[in-house]
Amino acid sequence: MAKFSKYWTYEPSLPAAAIFTLIFAVLSIYHTFRLFKTRTWFCTPLVIGGFFEVIGFGARAVGNKKPDILLPFIIQSLLILLAPILFAASAYMILSRLIRAVGGESYSVVRVRWVTKIFVGGDVLCFLVQAGGGAVLSGADTASAVSMGQSLILAGLLIQMVVFGFFLVIAVVFHKRIRARPTGQSLNSDLNLERFMVMLYSVSLLITFRNLFRVIEYAMGKDAYLLQNEWPIYAFDGFPMIVVLVICSQWYTGIMQSGPVNIDLEGYDNSALTSQRSYK
Repeated sequence: MAKFSKYWTYEPSLPAAAIFTLIFAVLSIYHTFRLFKTRTWFCTPLVIGGFFEVIGFGARAVGNKKPDILLPFIIQSLLILLAPILFAASAYMILSRLIRAVGGESYSVVRVRWVTKIFVGGDVLCFLVQAGGGAVLSGADTASAVSMGQSLILAGLLIQMVVFGFFLVIAVVFHKRIRARPTGQSLNSDLNLERFMVMLYSVSLLITFRNLFRVIEYAMGKDAYLLQNEWPIYAFDGFPMIVVLVICSQWYTGIMQSGPVNIDLEGYDNSALTSQRSYK
């Protein structure tokens, strides 16, 4: 297959890039508005990731008009690759806040105060490895450099999938335990734990699906179908992340009511609630 330019193996679609840039821009602006209105600061990575997508797909539009300029190619490669890591960070943080909000600390496989630290730490590692791989790949001018960049990205994606798999195990175990022995706060209809868990599972599966696509994409190599054609990145990366941002727009809840107690997913203080029974 003949290359479109020095950097692009195909001609990037201007209409597709413009449409996705617009959709991500609208969603990111809405998330920013909700973030400041509700002060749900743990969702900040969602906003940053959303604007990564805006800039990334915007750079693809620029690549259509200026295919021989390296910078737009590097920008779209890195930012579209890295944005889902930021979406995952907010998923990690909302789980720990949900566990505290329902008084379910004793039901968590990992101490709640460590949940965010462990998984966000893993996210940072994935971010650095994939960013390093993307940087190497975007500037590669030899076969060995290309191979090294792809290997780093693949390693980062695999680490991310392992971390996310462990996170899902913790979420499922917690959910199973609290359904078997609910706390008073978990039964509060205003909080609606089941709804939040369904959203969390949906987001997690979409991110996992996207990561699996990226793993297959880079494992097949630069000359394989997925990297030689444009539509897969829209169908298996861009679109799932749009759905993620739509679902996560429901996470800006601010203060919730649980009986006579105010529950704030951002700054919940467990000492304000009565102690719960330990899971046996």
